[in-house]
Amino acid sequence: MQETKFNIAVLIDGDNAQARLLKEVLSEVSKYGKATIRRIYGDWTTPQMNSWKDTINQHSFSPIQKFSYTTGKNSTDSSMIIDAMDILHSQSVQGFCIVSSDSDYTGLAKRIRESGMFVMGIGRRITPKAFVQSCEIFTYAENLVTSSTKPKAKKTTSSEKEIPKASEAQDKEEKEESDVLDLKVISKAFEIASDEDEEVHIAKIGAALRKIDPSFDPRTYGFRNLTDLFKSLDKYAVVRNVVNGLNYPLVKLKS
Repeated sequence: MQETKFNIAVLIDGDNAQARLLKEVLSEVSKYGKATIRRIYGDWTTPQMNSWKDTINQHSFSPIQKFSYTTGKNSTDSSMIIDAMDILHSQSVQGFCIVSSDSDYTGLAKRIRESGMFVMGIGRRITPKAFVQSCEIFTYAENLVTSSTKPKAKKTTSSEKEIPKASEAQDKEEKEESDVLDLKVISKAFEIASDEDEEVHIAKIGAALRKIDPSFDPRTYGFRNLTDLFKSLDKYAVVRNVVNGLNYPLVKLKS
């Protein structure tokens, strides 16, 4: 949805993100810019960080060691925030990607935006709205999951009952609640993007949707992209628009 490419610092809260999605995170970031700074924060002496060790070298990430000085509390968030401010003032990048579902990064996202820099977030659907709304773009980690990254189901014997874990049931409930497409948001975005024009570029509508809701993502509703989403709506028609051999779809209201 955004054509300008720039340097992005990718900062990952290793205690609050999924190692198996690291490749997908980088792919998502590449839609907006180049991940020039890549860091993962956590206490690498603890077993919970082991899942990252096989992937950081594959994707050229630097592990940043932060010890937990207090039981039950880690220093990852404060360390990431301090490093982010150092990077911000160094002017070595033009944007940030904060990978976490922790509300502690809400203030950081706001500060980056206030500086005029691009800031995106990636986290689970349980991420507090305050953090989501503080980002210019927020992608739910569930939308990055592919068949190859989904954990394999555990084999059970006939005597075992398949009872979903409480967390799995909660995730399913949250997904069902959040998968209802708000057509009022679609209409508002089309109105903003059209500016009284009959036909509007799909990318322009996408930008308007992100302004209304930074977490808006066609994948949340089962569509590969925004074009497919609009094709499914009775109110709109998608018009093929080829420029220099490439299709830049237009959207218009059906008569």
